[in-house]
Amino acid sequence: MSSRFIKQTAIISGGADGLGKGIALQIAEEGGNVVLMDNNQKTLDATVAEFQSEGYPVMGILADVSKEEDVKKVYEQAEAKFGQIHVMVNCAGIVGPTSTKITDYSTEDFDRLYQVNQKGTYLMTKYAIFAMEKHQYGRILLLASMAGKEGNPGMIGYSASKGAVISIIKAIGKEYATSGIAINGLAPAVIKTAMNADTDPKQLEYMVAKIPMGRLGEIEEVAKISAWIVSPECTFTTGFLFDISGGRATY
Repeated sequence: MSSRFIKQTAIISGGADGLGKGIALQIAEEGGNVVLMDNNQKTLDATVAEFQSEGYPVMGILADVSKEEDVKKVYEQAEAKFGQIHVMVNCAGIVGPTSTKITDYSTEDFDRLYQVNQKGTYLMTKYAIFAMEKHQYGRILLLASMAGKEGNPGMIGYSASKGAVISIIKAIGKEYATSGIAINGLAPAVIKTAMNADTDPKQLEYMVAKIPMGRLGEIEEVAKISAWIVSPECTFTTGFLFDISGGRATY
């Protein structure tokens, strides 16, 4: 197993389950300290206990990415325990309504998607940069989606919020291109996670049908490419959106 993250600390939002947990596990297996941020106490406690049973240096913090004071608290507590923050992966996100036309899509649902997916990305990135600028080194990975690139009909809130994440990646990557901090994104197609459990079956069928490989992606596949993106090996790429889409991506 690689040791790319020895003496490094990574903060992972949405780290108690799904893609966040998978990426955190990959980093921990490669020697890193991991700070798991999540808004589900029960799942967070179970994941922290699981990591501890494997001997991984781990810290769990209950927090909401859409609340600025929560985000500040995560970075303060992580620095107090582990010191320098080297990596931040923002996986926290929600899907919202599916198979729902814009005329039936409530403003409340749209606002919630904005709060978590777009504002949460902004806050996590802002405070990661505060932490990383002090050391002139950092790797930031923001999880976007193929929906943000191409737009999924029936998912206006999700598609719009993930499109905003892509713009954040490109704008902030340019802002900090000479700082030692690389900011990149990853746009998955449909990945086999609990997040898709409530997706309308017809919506899921539509999305899988657009994947040339004809299958869902696996969490482990996302974790492996993510680990490279946030490793010291990724030295000349910033403001870029990688994809992991089974051939769906066309640009």
